[in-house]
Amino acid sequence: MRTADLDRSELAALLAADGAFLRLGPFTLRLRAPYRGVADALHLLYAEHEIATDGVFADLHVDLVPPRNLRRWIRPQALFHLDGEPLFQPYPGRLTLPLLEWGLNWCVAVLAHQYLILHAAVLERDGRAVLMPAKPGTGKSTLCTALAHRGWRLLSDEMALVRPADGLLDPIPRPISLKNASIDVIRGFLPEAVFGPVWPDTKKGTLTHVRPPGDCVRRGAETARPAWDVFPRWPEGAVASFTDHEKSGAFMRVADNSMNYPSLGAAGFETLASLIDGCRCLEFEYGRLEDALDAFAALEP
Repeated sequence: MRTADLDRSELAALLAADGAFLRLGPFTLRLRAPYRGVADALHLLYAEHEIATDGVFADLHVDLVPPRNLRRWIRPQALFHLDGEPLFQPYPGRLTLPLLEWGLNWCVAVLAHQYLILHAAVLERDGRAVLMPAKPGTGKSTLCTALAHRGWRLLSDEMALVRPADGLLDPIPRPISLKNASIDVIRGFLPEAVFGPVWPDTKKGTLTHVRPPGDCVRRGAETARPAWDVFPRWPEGAVASFTDHEKSGAFMRVADNSMNYPSLGAAGFETLASLIDGCRCLEFEYGRLEDALDAFAALEP
């Protein structure tokens, strides 16, 4: 069943007791979190994701729990546990959902070495995928959110999962993280987008999440073939335009955005070399989302 098939009180009770099993692309998460805010946010942002109450094998066992001291009640904090062990320093209790999202990114990046993992947005159209590896501040998530609501299927805003055996990409559709000025840009551009709570004053500034379109989640088992490797930039006022990027330079830039390239050794090199060889590598500048969508609509392999 879907998360939305449970009412919020049922989901909150489930998370506070034995936990729920949530399907995230190729992974299953068993989550326990005795926080009503987490249940409400999950019900909203993971509405279309498959959820089960028991009898499911889980790849990740995560608990968001309060500490066993006064910080349970006074200036409350939250801890992220994987397999019963704490991973990070305590977070403010108000940031339980951001802590969950950041923690899940860490778990996949550190544990899923069956993939070459790239820090990149990934979207698909007609079976072909565009990867957008980029540093913070380049407009990647803003552009990704717009494309995902205008005809492109979201595989991930955070990570490309590249299968070494065949070079295909496995989806892991989850809420898209938006920060600071991007929040109002997307609110104005996509009135139909579903936003989660807004958290000011995080380590990344003001933060919120956008629910992935339902079709992206329902097609979460469909792979895609990499076709474009695009490096976006957002200089204010820039005309939307693609320019070819030399492949050896693209290789180095993508490797620099990989989360586990050095750990995979020769397999990592061969997988990345094959990916770059099979992609059209491009720089992309844009100053307006409307123009960016038109440019991507005309994109050819």
